Amino acid sequence: MSTGVAVNDACVEAFQDLKLGKKHKFIVYRIEHNEEIVVDQTSTDADYDSFIGALPENDCRYAIYDLEFEHPDGGTRNKIVFIAWSPDTARIRSKMIYAGSKDALRRKLVGIAQEVQATDLSEVSYDSVLERVMRV
Repeated sequence: MSTGVAVNDACVEAFQDLKLGKKHKFIVYRIEHNEEIVVDQTSTDADYDSFIGALPENDCRYAIYDLEFEHPDGGTRNKIVFIAWSPDTARIRSKMIYAGSKDALRRKLVGIAQEVQATDLSEVSYDSVLERVMRV
């Protein structure tokens, strides 16, 4: 299902800055006026709790997080994680627009290692996301 929502060029630019330039630790995207996906915020804060705090309690968002972790075989690894945040408390219309527009954004962001669909905070907890990334 496509909603006809466009992806603002700044979304891809911010993603490239995170992926190649390491200028951001995370990016949060939102749909503005049901017409366009835009950058809601970026941050260099490496604290995962700050990232979780950037996700609204009652509204949907897309997010990118540059997850850094220690691999069991040794060494530090980085994986870029795409999160489709759709809390149970969000309005149905918002959930439908975000669900139908996700692929438009995903297709523009090349280099994502893992995608997480989350409806509550337990699904985006650091341990939960790390477990998913380690399976890949």
